[in-house]
Amino acid sequence: MRTVIQASGLHKHYGPKAILEDAEVAIGEHQRVGVIGRNGAGKSTFCKMILGEEEPDAGSIKLHADLRLAYLEQKDPFGENETVLQFLVRKGTAPEWRCGELAGRFLLNQALLSRRALDLSGGFQTRVRLCSMLLSEPTFLILDEPTNYLDLKTLLLLEQFLLTFTGGYLVVSHDREFLMRTCTDTLEVARGKMTIYPGRVTQYLNYQAARREQAQKLNTEVREKRAELEDWIARNKATASKATQAESRRKQLEKLIETEIDQDEALIEIRLPNAETRSGTGLLVQAMAIGYPPATPGGQPNQIATDITFDLDRGSHVAVVGDNGQGKSTFLKTIAGALAPLSGTLKWGYEMRIGTYAQHVFQQLPDSQTVRQWLEKQAAAAPGPMIKTQEVLDLAGTFLFRGTEVDKHIRVLSGGERSRLLLCGLLLGRYPALLLDEPTNHLDFETVEALADALKAYNGTLFLVSHDRTFVERIATQVIEVKEGRATLFPDGYAAYCWRLEAEARAETGAPAIVPGSASKEVAKPVSAQDTRDAGKRIKGVERDLKKMDERKKQLEALLSKNPTSYQPAETTELQEVQAKIAELEETWLGLSEIVNG
Repeated sequence: MRTVIQASGLHKHYGPKAILEDAEVAIGEHQRVGVIGRNGAGKSTFCKMILGEEEPDAGSIKLHADLRLAYLEQKDPFGENETVLQFLVRKGTAPEWRCGELAGRFLLNQALLSRRALDLSGGFQTRVRLCSMLLSEPTFLILDEPTNYLDLKTLLLLEQFLLTFTGGYLVVSHDREFLMRTCTDTLEVARGKMTIYPGRVTQYLNYQAARREQAQKLNTEVREKRAELEDWIARNKATASKATQAESRRKQLEKLIETEIDQDEALIEIRLPNAETRSGTGLLVQAMAIGYPPATPGGQPNQIATDITFDLDRGSHVAVVGDNGQGKSTFLKTIAGALAPLSGTLKWGYEMRIGTYAQHVFQQLPDSQTVRQWLEKQAAAAPGPMIKTQEVLDLAGTFLFRGTEVDKHIRVLSGGERSRLLLCGLLLGRYPALLLDEPTNHLDFETVEALADALKAYNGTLFLVSHDRTFVERIATQVIEVKEGRATLFPDGYAAYCWRLEAEARAETGAPAIVPGSASKEVAKPVSAQDTRDAGKRIKGVERDLKKMDERKKQLEALLSKNPTSYQPAETTELQEVQAKIAELEETWLGLSEIVNG
C-alpha cells in the first residue's frame, strides 16, 4: 500500500502550550484510521494541517500527487436561497442526474432535493454534505467529529457510506462504537506525539494497557535486583578478597535500567451522589400533545406529537430517539416544564426536581466568573446540607479541573471544558431527575466513557438524547421514539431498537448488513488460519449462549402472557435484558461467521 500522507517532524505551539513536538506518521491510501486523544491534544490541528488550513511551526506534511482529498464541512456551506440540488451541482460540478442518483444513497428524495438547504434539519444537512463529498470523487476523506448532532438513522447511513467507500479516511471521534465499526487502524495523538497502530481502537487500548503492565512488572524486577546488588556491595565493599566480585556487581548495577513508561494522562472518574430516596411513579403522562402555541392570536398551534401516554417508575433511564427535526428536543422541553403541553396531562412524582442540560447552553455561561466561583454558586443553590468547598473541588477534579485549572476564567475555556463545567455544576444540584440533550458533544473519548459509567450507576430518573450508541446503550433501559407525530415507548431496550432501525436503513438503501468491527471486502485485511480456527471455536460458544437466551426469552414471554394485565416489573426488565443480549449475540455470530466462511 503506497503512502499518501507523510508527516515528519511536526511542531505546533499555541502560545506557551506545545500541541505537537517532533510528531510523525505515515498513512496509506486505503487505511481507515480512527483518531483518538484528549481535547486539545492536536487531533483537529493535524486534520487542518493536512487540508492546508493551518501550517506547522516546523516539520512538513507531504501529500501524494494522486491524492484527492475531501472533508466533511462542519460550518454551514449553503447559500442563502440555495436548494439542495443547486448546492450539490455547485459543489460537485456534476450533472443533475448524477447528483440525484447519489442523493438516493442518503435517502434524499426528489422533494428534499427541491427544498432550500438551510431549511433542512441538521441530520439531513449532514446527508447533503456527505453526498457532496462523493460527487467530488475523492480518494481520501477527513472527518472531524462527523457524528456530532446526528440522529441515529443518519449515523447508520454514514457508517454504510464509509464501509462501501473504496478509498481511505481519517475519522476523529469520541464514539468507540462508531470507530470500531468503521476504522481498521488507530492513531493516538497524545503528549505531543502521534502513534499509529494496525488494529481497531479497543485492540489498541488493550495493547497499550498490556504494554504498560509488562513494563511495570519488568521495572519492579529491576528495582528488586538493584536493591539486592546494592545490599551485597554495601556488605562486602571493605573486604579485599571480594573486590573483584564487588566490581563485577557494580557493572551489573550500571546495566540495570528501568523501562520508561509514558505517564498516564489524568484518569477521569465521575462519581454521582445518590439522588433518590423514594420509589413509585417517576413520570405519568396521559393523552399529551406537544408543540408550540399559535404564533398569532386565534391561530393554530404548531403540533409536534399527540396522544402520548406512558407511566415510568422512579429510577428509569430512558433514551429519547428519533430523526432530527421530529421533536426530541420539544419533548424534553415539555417534560422539563419549559413548554406547556398543548393538551393532556403530565405529572412528575412527589418532590421530583428536574436538572436539564441542553444543546448550546454551555455558550451562555458567565465569562467573568472563574470555574471555582461558578461551581460554588451552583453548590450554594442546591437544597439539603451545605456542600463543602472541598467536595466542590473534588467533583471539579473528576471533570479535570484540578489545581490552578479551577481559577481559570470561563471566557478562556474551550467548548469541551465548558461542557464539562456545565455537567459538573448540574451534578452539584442533587437532582432526582436529569434531562440531558446531547451531553457528549465536545467531550473527549475518556470523558464520555467515564460519564457513561457514572450515569449507569445514577439512581435517579434520567431522560437522555445522544447520537453516541455506546454511551446510550450502557445507560438506557427503555426507549421513547419521537416520530411522525407520535412518541412511543419501546419496552425491549436500546440494542433491539438500533437493530430494527439498522434493518430499515438497509432495506431502504439496499446496503449490506453492518457487522461491528467489519470493513468492506475491498480493503479488508487478510484473515489468518489461526483467526479462522479461533472464530470456529468461539462461534460454538455463541450458539450455545443464543440457545439458552432464546429458551429463557420463551419462558418469560409465556409467564407474562398468562397475566397480561398484571404488572410484573422484574420479569419485564429481565425480558428486556434477554432481548438485548440476544441481539448482541446475533451480531457477534454474524461477525464470526464472516471470518469462518471467508
